[in-house]
Amino acid sequence: MSNAQSNDPSRPNNPIVLWPNGAPGAVGSLPEDVPTLTPYWAAKDKATGAAVIVCPGGGYSHLAEHEGRPVAEWFASLGITAFVLKYRLGPRYHHPAPLQDAARAIRMLRSHATEWQIDPKRIGILGFSAGGHVASTIGTHFDAGNANDPDPIERVSSRPDAMMLIYAVITMRAGTHGGSKKLLIGENAPEALVALLSNEEQVTKQTPPAFLVHAATDPAVPVENSLHFAEAMKKAGAPFELHVYERGPHGFGLGRQRSDFVYVARAMRRLVAVARISREIRMAVVSFALLMRITSRISTPREKANNLLSRDQP
Repeated sequence: MSNAQSNDPSRPNNPIVLWPNGAPGAVGSLPEDVPTLTPYWAAKDKATGAAVIVCPGGGYSHLAEHEGRPVAEWFASLGITAFVLKYRLGPRYHHPAPLQDAARAIRMLRSHATEWQIDPKRIGILGFSAGGHVASTIGTHFDAGNANDPDPIERVSSRPDAMMLIYAVITMRAGTHGGSKKLLIGENAPEALVALLSNEEQVTKQTPPAFLVHAATDPAVPVENSLHFAEAMKKAGAPFELHVYERGPHGFGLGRQRSDFVYVARAMRRLVAVARISREIRMAVVSFALLMRITSRISTPREKANNLLSRDQP
């Protein structure tokens, strides 16, 4: 399925180049040198005004297809306009390129909020695996923008309003994903850089609300990544929700048709259901609402989905 098209001439349908004149630190002009956002517009009769940037995983070496387009299409079907971020990858690029791309993506949406009919206060970011490291990095390394920058996009904040971190790489210390670390900062990176990009060490009270999902038996990215990030959020007094499952694989995306892993879904308050992983991640989408303070008075999953990221925030 192709990305959801918009008939509004003010909203682009093709991939949006983040820096038309070249990304900072670009080493060429090949496709891999050009970070983009591919839009999946919510239908106008469903659109909530919320938006989410989707960061596929792939160990900083490639972008996993099943963690990009299908996820964005699912969000769009729920009334949340989604954008798949093509961020720069190793071994051609290293830190800070992926962080720069994520920051620019958020600023891009926020600066075009009026014409693209997006609420600038309801821009979330979702990341899987290494994409979760991208998402948690911008969630802990954002800035308010530079009011004096000649580029109007750079004048607005890069802070996401919420994060969804799915089996995410969080740390660069023991328990990291070795391949991701090697491509992002190198195996023998200086201690200061390791600390900077161990995002559990960078959490503050200003860190946006986070929703985390991980399987305890994840063979690629240890569950401690999510556990330590949740612990840091708790210590900082930042809102979070953590779901850890007894058994499960890595890289399940929206779920596998033949998955034999059964989980307890706790995606909404007062809702406890036994579900396969595919249903659980779909419920995680609904749980995004919880992070943005949706009340439990909404009675049906469809209504919950259509009111994700409600503007009723404290």
